[in-house]
Amino acid sequence: MTKRNKIIYWIATIWLALGMVSTGVVQLLKMKQEVSMMTHIGYPAYFLTILGVWKILGTAAVLIPKFPLLKEWAYAGFFFAMSGAVFSHLAVGDGAKEFFGPVLLLILTMVSWYFRPLDRKPISANFNQ
Repeated sequence: MTKRNKIIYWIATIWLALGMVSTGVVQLLKMKQEVSMMTHIGYPAYFLTILGVWKILGTAAVLIPKFPLLKEWAYAGFFFAMSGAVFSHLAVGDGAKEFFGPVLLLILTMVSWYFRPLDRKPISANFNQ
């Protein structure tokens, strides 16, 4: 892995982690604005607890060394959660301001996943041997 790719990976991953943890905490605290937004897009308030817990656990999985398959699942979860948020906001006619955060986290997820070091990637089985 080149030094450039390592820098890109860590910048994207740190920003992703900060974004996921901060929004996860806000969701766990069920702040009034967050509950209002969740109701506006058509989800029950208890969904905030589920998202908050999984965002924090996913961040831990992405940051800790080893466990490449767990990291892969965490990235997939982040992708599904953020793309779901974008489409939910679009479905109710929200403007760019409402889906800027999810789009940013979606991009950071993809950049972090793409530039992750080899030791953070799952090893695929070679069945040709």
